[in-house]
Amino acid sequence: MARRLSQQDPEIDVVEWLRGLPKAELHLHLEGTIKPETLVELSSRHDAEPLTLEAAQALYQYENFLGFLMSFKAVTERLKGPDDYELITYNMIRELARQGVVHAEVYISFGIIFYWKKTDVEPYVEAIERGRQRGEKDFGTTVLWIVDAVRHFGVEEGARVFRRAAELREKYPSIVGIGIGGDEARGPADQFRELYKEAKDAGLRLTAHAGESVGPESIWSAINIGAERIGHALAAQHDAELLEVLAHKQIPLEINVTSNIRTGCCKAFEEHPVKDYFESGLMITLNSDDPPMFGSDLLGEYVLAQEQYGFTLEQMRELAANAVEASFLDPTNKLALLQRVEQYR
Repeated sequence: MARRLSQQDPEIDVVEWLRGLPKAELHLHLEGTIKPETLVELSSRHDAEPLTLEAAQALYQYENFLGFLMSFKAVTERLKGPDDYELITYNMIRELARQGVVHAEVYISFGIIFYWKKTDVEPYVEAIERGRQRGEKDFGTTVLWIVDAVRHFGVEEGARVFRRAAELREKYPSIVGIGIGGDEARGPADQFRELYKEAKDAGLRLTAHAGESVGPESIWSAINIGAERIGHALAAQHDAELLEVLAHKQIPLEINVTSNIRTGCCKAFEEHPVKDYFESGLMITLNSDDPPMFGSDLLGEYVLAQEQYGFTLEQMRELAANAVEASFLDPTNKLALLQRVEQYR
């Protein structure tokens, strides 16, 4: 009979146990994985006066959600050409592997490329594919792409993003889904209803950021347009009927605890509903969102959940299994990864 895991067991180093636990990350923005050291390298490629490490680190400081969006823009502006995207993809996979992440489904913002760079995305997709293939070969962590539209750029821009994603999926099968991020208040999900139907018909999986910086109505809208996974869902705690629906339908929630605190969407760790969601039977997964922007990563989120909210190691294994179950992996690879999680000791 297998020994029951306990974090009180003196033989178990909890952090190292969590590092070794095969983990999947479902809510991670490629552009948000740029560490200050990489930003300095990008700046040396493109800026007349390259950033110092201290100046780069200063760009990651902000006070609220809108401040975070501005910081994100300041960092991603240093992404100029396809080679920059290859660099950050490879670095991201190396960092994920260091944390014990074996699979990641990563948002890439076509909207930023279209809207800010005024150019087609395919050279950039080719670049992230080069980075993905090198990274998977060197580190073993697999990656699938979710194409993200910036919702406050408008429905027309969203249509352009999603339709290009559907076209490119034929050539690059690692593109598996679409989503909407950005400012919820300026881009309600229900505006994208027809585009989500079109994307689904094209074989793309559906996600949506919802209930991060606005109320439960945003989550209802995301569900109603067909989102299969909900990013953040912080505001669900304020709507008992919504909690019942989420639990009954087992709609996976991409929870980002540290992100919610750092952006000010949740005032304190003690007020975050992650443990309440779990105990209410919701299908939650842990994620890091934009790690260097928030001073955390997926391993850090697992350690936080165990230390701050009292999840047992068996419950941590359940959270890891949830992420695999909620992934867009094909059934064969999903089953194999689930078995790795279940057999981990």
